[in-house]
Amino acid sequence: MQQLTDNFHRKFEYLRLSITDECNFKCNYCLPDGYQRTHQKQFLSEAEIKNLVSAFAELGTKKVRITGGEPSLRKDFSSIISTVSNTAGIVKVATTTNGFNLKKNAQNWFDAGLSAINVSVDSLDARTFHLITGKNIFQKVMDGVDAASLAGFSQVKINSVLMKGLNDNNLELFIDWIKEQPIQLRFIELMQTGDNSDFFNKYHISGQSIKEKLLNAGWIQKVRSSHDGPAQVFTHSDYQGEIGLIMPYSKNFCENCNRLRVSSLGRLHLCLFGEEGIDLRDLLSSPDDKEKLKARIIASLGDKKISHYLALGQTGGTPHLASIGG
Repeated sequence: MQQLTDNFHRKFEYLRLSITDECNFKCNYCLPDGYQRTHQKQFLSEAEIKNLVSAFAELGTKKVRITGGEPSLRKDFSSIISTVSNTAGIVKVATTTNGFNLKKNAQNWFDAGLSAINVSVDSLDARTFHLITGKNIFQKVMDGVDAASLAGFSQVKINSVLMKGLNDNNLELFIDWIKEQPIQLRFIELMQTGDNSDFFNKYHISGQSIKEKLLNAGWIQKVRSSHDGPAQVFTHSDYQGEIGLIMPYSKNFCENCNRLRVSSLGRLHLCLFGEEGIDLRDLLSSPDDKEKLKARIIASLGDKKISHYLALGQTGGTPHLASIGG
């Protein structure tokens, strides 16, 4: 089997695949004015997704995360999960959701082949949750988290974007919550994109201070596997849950990069904060184009940079996190 590698000897076993850029939330750090469609193109079809994932699997991809926008807004979401999970070579299929459709669909998604799920919950306080997301449905989302646990997922992960003065005071509440819950909390540093510089400057807080608190409190950092995401994960003998920190502004963050992204319109992005991406869609309609598709993907990796340049304020071509799947 071929293996995707770049000029810096990094191996890519993890594909983040967006199936829509539409979202029904208005999170203040991502889509404060709600979703505004900026194109007339149709999102990738299930057949195109099948051809795409098959090519990536033959290039060594083992894990696919289905993202958005909000992926569950697609009526064929369960079918897409099944298509991806039944692709030879793919051993893990994950998704990230805002939880809006989770309670009624968690079992269906698990049965379709979804093996891991991340739910965005930026506060455990209902009023703060409403303030951040624009949706007054905190309890509905939390019921969805419970439904996912009951459906059979071995560990539900909770994503929370850290924001100074908005939810950073929820930290102890979050940690207390996982004492008896086998949940992995993932605190994500707020990232600057093309349209949120003022918000970023006001609310950004470093995850390093949280890491130091965890280590001082006896939490121990786990060793990551080859197809894990970018989180530094910590465990503690007194807690059933885990804590993950995603700190894109930390030193050497890109050193272990193992993931590529494809947008809902079929563009390959070598970095969340790269430029406009490489179009793959002309090679997705037929399985007969698989070898050409694989060749284009391999060739594109020659242009992957050693790092993003977020610390220099360079956000690349990413207008907001929903545009290419976060």
